[in-house]
Amino acid sequence: MTYRFGAPARLVLPALVLLCATHASPIQAEDADDARTERFLASLHPATGDVAIAPAHAHLALKPGYAFLGPQDAQRVLTQLWDNPPDKDVLGMILPDSDPHGLLDPKQWAVVVTYVDDGYVSDADASSIDYDDMLSKMKASTLDENAERRKQGYPELELAGWAEPPHYDASSHKLYWARDLVFTRDGHSGHSLNYDIRVLGREGYLSLNAVAPIGELAQVRADMPEVLDMTDFDAGQRYTDYDSRTDKLAAYGIGALVAGGIAAKAGLFAKLGVLLLALKKFVIFIVAAIAGVFKKLFRRKTA
Repeated sequence: MTYRFGAPARLVLPALVLLCATHASPIQAEDADDARTERFLASLHPATGDVAIAPAHAHLALKPGYAFLGPQDAQRVLTQLWDNPPDKDVLGMILPDSDPHGLLDPKQWAVVVTYVDDGYVSDADASSIDYDDMLSKMKASTLDENAERRKQGYPELELAGWAEPPHYDASSHKLYWARDLVFTRDGHSGHSLNYDIRVLGREGYLSLNAVAPIGELAQVRADMPEVLDMTDFDAGQRYTDYDSRTDKLAAYGIGALVAGGIAAKAGLFAKLGVLLLALKKFVIFIVAAIAGVFKKLFRRKTA
């Protein structure tokens, strides 16, 4: 199934405006929606060049053509443009296009940046992880959580498999993998590529989640090394700066990052469970993809 990744599902509007718009024709409503989208894109402030990510003690050295949306703009894009649940942990968004209109390109990826300060994540278990066994357990757990996802208003999910198996680069202390996810709502299904990167640091790790249509795996795979090359912790905050005498050690290792037990903070997922926390982190654009499918179907019916 073809769907538009990153297409604006709707802009959040005051209730009165929404009420008045219910009587507009489909063409009028579509034109009004396009105008609101244009105003929204014009209100964004993409940064280029060197960008500091202060809460993570990290920075980006953006190459020409790339851009970064800060926390406020990134959260606005996620919630108002793409109709995703709010996520206060988002520190920004890396874009492969300095023109905000690129956000509407159905083939463009975007990278959501967050930071987890649980401490130094030991990589001692990196070479001993059975990722095939982990995948089987993740598939089963994903299916088990579908009832709760439906209850919370999310689509059902199936983990089809690795789009790219997990790989840890011990020299750069960067972990990456990709998941092929199948989402289903009201009988409509689609695939989404979720390419995950974890950059390990002295006090925690940067989480870079690139999401795109599954057919864009080759492009995302080709672009991610460049994104990694542009991303680093500040001096004194790198993985090799860890001091076991004074620094905090995380309660989990490399395997937990891949499995979805990203935060061993029980309070963060006491309400919905570990898998729903993982769901929030690696399928942040699923709702937007589904909304794009429904909008496209609606337009066909009214044409």
